Amino acid sequence: MLGHRELTIQDYIGILKRRLWLVLLSTLVFLGAAVALTFWIPPQYMSQTLVLIEQQKVPTDYVTPVLTEDLNERLASLREQILSRSRLEPIIQRFNLFAGNGATMDDRVAATQKAIEVKPINDGPRGMPGFYITFKAADARTAQQVCSEITSLFVSENLNAREESAEGTTEFLKQQLADAKTNLDEQDAKLAAFEQKNIGRLPAQTVTLGGMSLAMGTSNESTLQALTTQLNAATQALDRMQTNETFLEALIDQQGHELQGSETGGPSVDEREKELKGLIAQKQQLETQYTPDYPDVVEVTRKIDDLKAEIAQAAAAPAPAAETHPATRPESPQLQQLKFQLSSQKQAIVRTKQEQAQLEQQIRTYEARIEASPLVEEEYKQVTRDHDIALQFYDSLLKKMDESSMATALEHRQEGEQFRVMDPPNLPDAPYYPNRTKFAGAGLAGGLFLGLLLAALLEYRDTALRTELDVWAFTKLPTLAVLSHVDGLPKNANDPDGGKSFDRTGIPAESMGG
Repeated sequence: MLGHRELTIQDYIGILKRRLWLVLLSTLVFLGAAVALTFWIPPQYMSQTLVLIEQQKVPTDYVTPVLTEDLNERLASLREQILSRSRLEPIIQRFNLFAGNGATMDDRVAATQKAIEVKPINDGPRGMPGFYITFKAADARTAQQVCSEITSLFVSENLNAREESAEGTTEFLKQQLADAKTNLDEQDAKLAAFEQKNIGRLPAQTVTLGGMSLAMGTSNESTLQALTTQLNAATQALDRMQTNETFLEALIDQQGHELQGSETGGPSVDEREKELKGLIAQKQQLETQYTPDYPDVVEVTRKIDDLKAEIAQAAAAPAPAAETHPATRPESPQLQQLKFQLSSQKQAIVRTKQEQAQLEQQIRTYEARIEASPLVEEEYKQVTRDHDIALQFYDSLLKKMDESSMATALEHRQEGEQFRVMDPPNLPDAPYYPNRTKFAGAGLAGGLFLGLLLAALLEYRDTALRTELDVWAFTKLPTLAVLSHVDGLPKNANDPDGGKSFDRTGIPAESMGG
């Protein structure tokens, strides 16, 4: 009556007693089958090695490593290269791997790839990272030898890959550096041509004026102002020189008239007027430098007044008869000195006029430059910007080229990051598959589960009434009496019930017994 009512502990104990033989039989059968299966399945041996990754011996602050990708990515890339058909086929043929059951080479390559396992490890932030390499084969010695071959491939392929990557990076940077050098030369030529074309109009250029170095471009206005100041100074100097020239000429005329007057008896009215003009010019020059109270100015003023009085007196008196043959006398040293000063002054005036003309020409030039400076500065900025970009790019490539060359030399000397075999491939003592302990445990568990399942199914289908609870569950009537089954009772042939006994409910007693 399993499943028709809620079972008690006594019910479970009774079921276990009735079906114990079935559970034991199922358990023993499955256990024996699992153990027998371990002797029938071909054994598989697994050889394993540990490969650690040593960092480069030179600190990364001095030499930057070429390869910086993640360990998992590098292992995945190396695994794809090493587990390719071209790499595995020689190993398969050498050790005759997976050659049974008429397998093709493709099947053998696939089986070999499946038998190889690469698992990365990491012993913590301060530990040395690495990975395990395992190989599974039907023979222990073969598993060890193939695992050693695969490990050698990983180590050699890593060295070759790092060297090729470093050399490829160096060659690429060399080509890029050559292209950058060509571009930089072109920018240098453009900049030189532009500076030559616009000489004197560039912000970075300087010009020397009057012993002063003045910046061009950014200070064209200040340069123009300086030139204007120099022109004003030259003009004032020229005015003073011309005044001095007039004064010297007046003095020379005065000295000449005095000399002539001493010979003829006195100067004429015209001579006095010329002398008066010279004194007036001398007074004007002195007044530009001194006040009216200055002694020299007072003296010249007095002479002018006296000369004016003499001219007025001479004009009122009759003119004396001139000598027909005046005597000639040599010039005085004072007159010669005045003439020399006058000659020097005239030469200085000529030089000053030339300087003034040059300053005026330079002023016109700078005025034209200032008018064209916005366009020139914009073009100059563009040229210099392109040149600076090309120079910075060339310098960065040159630095990277030096770092890559050092990294390449480091890889050639095998002082960079390397794979080091920590534990060589082991020779397995026992097959890892099939594991008889695991198989026996699985058979035991499976047999026990199947036995219990069959016992539960049989009890569920069993309709026998064994307890008062079963009677109540079946009839919903109370039990008045329970008669145990008695073996060996005679049966009456005339009894329509076949010798069966019934209780007061009309249910056969056999059905209520054991």
